[in-house]
Amino acid sequence: MKAFVVKKYGKKEKLHLDEVTAPVIKENEVLVEIYAAGVNQLDTKILAGEFKLILTYKPPFVLGHDLAGVITQVGSKVTRFKVGDEVISRPSDHNIGTFAEYLKVSENDLALKPKNLSMEDAAGIPLVALTAWQALVEIAQVKKGQKVFVQAGSGGVGVIAIQVAKHLGAVVATTASEKSFPLLKGLGADVLIDYKTQDFENELKDYDVVLNSQDTKTLEKSLNVVRPGGKVISISGPPTPEFAKEIGASWVIRLILSLISAGIRKKAKKRGIDYQFLFMKSSGAQLTEIGKLIESGVVKTVTDKAYPFAETNDALQHVESGRAKGKVIVKVK
Repeated sequence: MKAFVVKKYGKKEKLHLDEVTAPVIKENEVLVEIYAAGVNQLDTKILAGEFKLILTYKPPFVLGHDLAGVITQVGSKVTRFKVGDEVISRPSDHNIGTFAEYLKVSENDLALKPKNLSMEDAAGIPLVALTAWQALVEIAQVKKGQKVFVQAGSGGVGVIAIQVAKHLGAVVATTASEKSFPLLKGLGADVLIDYKTQDFENELKDYDVVLNSQDTKTLEKSLNVVRPGGKVISISGPPTPEFAKEIGASWVIRLILSLISAGIRKKAKKRGIDYQFLFMKSSGAQLTEIGKLIESGVVKTVTDKAYPFAETNDALQHVESGRAKGKVIVKVK
C-alpha cells in the first residue's frame, strides 16, 4: 500500500511517498481503509523531531493522527464494529500512520462517523475534539457561568473548544485576526480579541480556565488573566513531571521535563493557579460522545482546505504556517 513515511527527523525534512507492507490486524483490532486524514500541528512537530523525548518513534515510520474511513476487516474479538462501518479515529500513540491507504486500529480507539459529515469533514474531528474534550470536560470540569479563554480560536483545536465550552455553559473569550471574528462569533465566542491590535492581558480578568496552545511567552501572560484557584491547561508545553510519570518515562526524561517546566510551575503556584500539560489520549468512547454533539448540531466542523493525497507535504506546510482556519485535510481515497 502507499503511505507517507518519515525517513529522518528535521525541521526541513519532508515526508516520502513509499510502498509499505499492509497492516495485519490482531484479534481486538480492525483494518480501516482510509478515505481522508486530518493534518495537525502535532504531525509537523513530530517530523521536526520536537517530540523525540516523549514519543520514541524510530524512522522510518508512517505519520498521521486522524482518520475517517471504512472497516474492511475485523478481529475475532471485536464486538462493536463490523465490516462496512464508516468510522473515525485518533489512533493510539505508537499505532499512528493515517497518511496511508490502510491502518489497523484498536476497537477502543474507534467511533462511528457522524452521519451528517462527509469523510473529509469527519477526518478533521478526532484529535482536536478529543483535545478540547479532555481539557474542558475532564481536567477543567467547566461549569455553567464560568469564564474560559481559548487561545487561537480559528485553529483546529480552538474551533471545537469554543463550541464545547459554550455547550458547557461558559462565557468564552478567544484571540484571532479580525477577519475571523464573524466565524468565531457564529461558533459562540462571546469576547473577541484581535491579536494584531490588542493584548489579551489587558482585556481579560479573573478567568476560570485558559486553554493555551501558543508559545511560552503567551503561556506566562495567560497566568495574569486567571483568578486564584483557576486552571491553565497547555497543549503546547512545557510538559510536567506528572506527565512524564504518567507515560512511564525514565528518570532522566522526568528530570529534563521537570527542569523545562520549573519556571512556569513556580509562577503558577505563586499565583495559586493550577498548571497542567495535556497530551491528549485516544478514546473511542469520548469520540462517540462528541459525535452525538455533532449529529445534534451542537458542534459544527470547519474545514479550511482538502488536499489530494499526493500533496500531503503541502498540507503539512499549510498547517505549519498557522494560517489555516479550522482543519486541513488530506483526501486519501
